[in-house]
Amino acid sequence: MNDPAAPADDPLARERLHLSASRAALRAMREDVEALDIRDVTANWVNAEVLQRQIEERIKALADLSDTPLFFGRLDYLHAPGAEQAEGAEGERPQPEAAYRTLHIGRRHVHDADGDPMVIDWRAPVSQPFYRASKKDPMDVGLRRRFGYTGGDLTAYEDEHLSDPAEAATTSKLLQQEIERPRVGPMRDIVATIQPEQDEIVRSGLSGSVCVQGGPGTGKTAVGLHRVAYLLYAHRERLARTGTLVVGPNRSFLHYIEQVLPALGELTVAQATVDDLVAHVEVRGTDDATAATVKGDARMAEVLRRALYSHVTMPTEPVVVVRGSRRWRVPAYELEEIVRQLLDRDIRYGAAREALPQRIAHAVLVQMERAGEAPDDRVQDAVARNAAVKAAVKAVWPAVDPAKLVLRLLGDAEFLAEHAEGLLDEQERKAILWAKPARSVKSAKWSAADTVLIDEAADLIRRTPSLGHVVLDEAQDLSPMQYRAVGRRCTTGSATVLGDLAQGTTPWATRSWEEALSHLGKPDAVVEELTAGFRVPTDVITYASRLLPHIAPGLTPVASIRENPGFFEVRGSSGPDDVIAACRELLSREGSVGLIAADPRIPALTDALAAAGLPHVAPGEETTESTRLTLVPASLAKGLEYDYVLLDEPQAVVDAEPDERTGLRRLYVTLTRAVSGLIITHGAPLPAQLT
Repeated sequence: MNDPAAPADDPLARERLHLSASRAALRAMREDVEALDIRDVTANWVNAEVLQRQIEERIKALADLSDTPLFFGRLDYLHAPGAEQAEGAEGERPQPEAAYRTLHIGRRHVHDADGDPMVIDWRAPVSQPFYRASKKDPMDVGLRRRFGYTGGDLTAYEDEHLSDPAEAATTSKLLQQEIERPRVGPMRDIVATIQPEQDEIVRSGLSGSVCVQGGPGTGKTAVGLHRVAYLLYAHRERLARTGTLVVGPNRSFLHYIEQVLPALGELTVAQATVDDLVAHVEVRGTDDATAATVKGDARMAEVLRRALYSHVTMPTEPVVVVRGSRRWRVPAYELEEIVRQLLDRDIRYGAAREALPQRIAHAVLVQMERAGEAPDDRVQDAVARNAAVKAAVKAVWPAVDPAKLVLRLLGDAEFLAEHAEGLLDEQERKAILWAKPARSVKSAKWSAADTVLIDEAADLIRRTPSLGHVVLDEAQDLSPMQYRAVGRRCTTGSATVLGDLAQGTTPWATRSWEEALSHLGKPDAVVEELTAGFRVPTDVITYASRLLPHIAPGLTPVASIRENPGFFEVRGSSGPDDVIAACRELLSREGSVGLIAADPRIPALTDALAAAGLPHVAPGEETTESTRLTLVPASLAKGLEYDYVLLDEPQAVVDAEPDERTGLRRLYVTLTRAVSGLIITHGAPLPAQLT
């Protein structure tokens, strides 16, 4: 697969030629798609629109990102891969690359004009040894080659002879450089640096759910995103029908990660926050910690179920249906039996309400048949639409609006007490009752927790559509009711749950993954733990881990595999001038800089940066070479990373939270955002748990 025009004794030149030829082949693949003429192959305008959209998506997927390496590795097999490695996605087709002993591994498949592979998709089974082969188990690989890039230019390579017993196993320098490479802008993919334990999670099957417990810098978010890309490759047709979704903690986080999947050629994955999923009403209010905790408790699901089904009343009057000269009477006791049967079936409230008129109509048809008539389905439908039947259904099983149900529950003390009996005590009921009941759904000042209750009620009435796969990131911060809301979106699909119990920064933060997975509806999910740190420098993660016994006793501390211990310093500060000086010092280095501070201190720091003439952006906004500083409120730091971090006043970060444990967890998050270096500045004493 190497170009014969390059000198045999210059491997780097040969690889550069192969890169140029691969880019040319990718352009040709894109041009072939752009040149497709569909005018004579579509039956109507609808088919034409669908096909044209598919073509446009294919063109986007074949884009060549000039600053992104088209391939990052190469495998030289001792023998041509066997049939088991040749098997393609979902076992449907053999891979043509199975006939080749030398394969270049990259972000997507590229072939030449004859259909011969030039770059192999990293997700193909034949690519797996690039991540998992070792001296102990070479997997028939003689040579593994890694490539170094500057921008999109291939500048170096590094060989590892796995089948040579004389060559000692060494740590890849290029791998370390890629992990430590300074970053500006959104999150990068880790496709070139995936480790064996990460690859095992990425390639796990679609049918099972996976929960990944990972400390800072273990790559759990990237693993989750690469798992989506892998599943779309291996099960494309199925997931094209059912859909995939990535759920993140906030918009800043989603903006930060949104370029990872397109860089891997995947453009169809939706992204949302939990608030987006349950946006039935406009959020204009807030809850205190106590109210939000009670509203987020799983017991509220039963309170809502009781409140909803309290609308169902047993019939006391018969239904009389008049058809022509005949009158058909369904007695009250028979109607009650029908209603009880529907209640016992435990189907959705709305589905049962729709079934009730048909059940009543069926009872009428039975009487008609006994009288010698021969009614058909059309007669039954007509009876179900009869005014008397409609009136009975309205009285016995009335329609309920989910938002109005929650409105009444939170505004009517007697209604709440009746349906929370034995579930919520008086103090808990008092905590969630509105001081002043709202007059209508539109005028109510709904909180984020209220919208989750409305979503639960909506699902009790009408089943929420399920997706094929959902990735839930930073899951440790979700309440049980939020887990239920996400779980409803994958009842018939699977989930990848990502999080770190030590980084739970809400009063209702997850206490155990077993409990969380139960609320999600995936109690059988496999829990995997990542403990090897690839991002946070050794000195930084060691310092931050002093907090673990106080915030998450029992969790395994992250062990950094970075050879570079990183830059770390704790400094006393006399005010904003010292913070500005530290910012300038970090900006003199290559890479991105995050200034993280407690939320109440952000306005003052904004003014100080402006006065000093230091341009900066907010989390989620795009950094550039000229503006590499991001001012980050501590509440938005989770999931973000910067080459260098300046953490201002750790004690203020702790004090800004409602309790010390949550504050220390927030501090743990802010301490672990750095990739290459961390400076801590403080005027107030440091938290005792750090000293």
